[in-house]
Amino acid sequence: MNHLATSKEDILAASRDLIKENGWAAVSIRAVASRCSVSAGTIYNYYESKADLLSDTIESIWHEIFFHPEDEQIFHDVESCISWIYERLEYGNRQFPGFFSLHSFGFMRDEKTSGKKRMMKTWGHILNGLCEVLENDPKVRADVFDQEFTEKKFADILFSLILVSMIHQDYDPSSVLMLVKKTLYVTVQSQAKFQKQV
Repeated sequence: MNHLATSKEDILAASRDLIKENGWAAVSIRAVASRCSVSAGTIYNYYESKADLLSDTIESIWHEIFFHPEDEQIFHDVESCISWIYERLEYGNRQFPGFFSLHSFGFMRDEKTSGKKRMMKTWGHILNGLCEVLENDPKVRADVFDQEFTEKKFADILFSLILVSMIHQDYDPSSVLMLVKKTLYVTVQSQAKFQKQV
């Protein structure tokens, strides 16, 4: 075995590869060290325990799944944003089977785990993104949101539906998109009435 220096990025990439190939049970300090062609001691220079390694791996998986898209227009159109989120969820489930249900939701049992904190940080980022796109989408009817029914409240509803989809491994966004259309956008009947008035 070569005792080569490695980086945290290499370690996390090796961990992700092991998970993709053989599931979560395949990740251990020794297995990651072997994949990186370094000694176990080298991995311990970066991580004190397997739990610490898994926490960072989970964060890196969330980052891989929800990378920042090249098309900024996604964040100016609610339907495009929802469709993109569901596409990324399907990608995540395909690349990391069981990630959403088995391990991510498992962190919810323990309030103190760093894995849960990192997962909640990612969820907060997604929720903030939904709020942002709700504010930016020019197609949203002007009368939809008020002090009682805010962008934040609707983003919470959308995010809850996304979480249910994660648990059920249902990556068809059509029902959520229908809700978006019927709630946010001008209906065909409304458009026809408006055109007659003009």
